[in-house]
Amino acid sequence: MKIILTNEVSGLGAAGDVVEVKDGYARNYLIPRGFAMRWTKGGEKDVEQIRRARRIREIASLEDANAVKAQLQSVKIKLATRAGDTGRLFGSVTPADIAGAIKDAGGPAVDKRRVALVAPIKTVGSHQVTVSLHPEVSVKLDLEVVAA
Repeated sequence: MKIILTNEVSGLGAAGDVVEVKDGYARNYLIPRGFAMRWTKGGEKDVEQIRRARRIREIASLEDANAVKAQLQSVKIKLATRAGDTGRLFGSVTPADIAGAIKDAGGPAVDKRRVALVAPIKTVGSHQVTVSLHPEVSVKLDLEVVAA
């Protein structure tokens, strides 16, 4: 089955790519979760719109990615969230929270899908997160989680 990806799917492609997959994978997983839509002639117009939005979000060149990496390394990221007396958080820290904390700390705008967590952050303290800026450039950041 020929489909158009609406989100990035690891091992398959990025948003706006037209790929061929097995029928069951498309019908039972990709399309119901909103990761893809069926390919049609009219859908080709949507592909251009998705690609245009992706180009705006992405960092285009390696030099730009290295410049953003330098900015990120100079920013100290502190995230205040609700926690109990023992230092355990009510819930967990999400990639969207981290992207917001980077922007609040004076850093560049980072897409939440580019933030990778090794394990869920559920305690107060210092944690390490990885931000993928470009296929060849990623940066490890120290995140300080404090009780609000």
